[in-house]
Amino acid sequence: MTLTLTIAELDGRVGQEVAASPWVEVTQDRIDQFAAATGDFQWIHIDRGRAQQSPFGTTIAHGFLTLSMLPMLTEQAFAISDRTMGINYGLNRVRFTSPVPAGSRIRARFTLSKVEPIDGGVQTTWATVVEREGGDKPVMVAETISRHYR
Repeated sequence: MTLTLTIAELDGRVGQEVAASPWVEVTQDRIDQFAAATGDFQWIHIDRGRAQQSPFGTTIAHGFLTLSMLPMLTEQAFAISDRTMGINYGLNRVRFTSPVPAGSRIRARFTLSKVEPIDGGVQTTWATVVEREGGDKPVMVAETISRHYR
């Protein structure tokens, strides 16, 4: 279930985990489509036979695929109801800390680190952690920055 917040409610959530997305499967088809879209055909992502001989035992998702899923995971986790527009402003300290084997399910957890006023709205900084179902550590950690306009 998507949490709905207003811009005014954000200040009271600083330092708190605000939401977590539902689990989403990272299928081999999604990995293959990402490879085609980006031209990144590194064998560990698309060659199922060769990947079986790798330390992972299967193909793994591109780190940048995991990163590119953040907008979808965010929208499934929470919404800011009184904004007229939102944009991704940037990232800090992105790390791909563990592989995402094909067929894994991932979700994102969002902790609000900072809310700053900007012309026409606010800028939010989120400590974002993407985890793999059954994994013992996150697959990606990042500080994500968004702008929300009134």
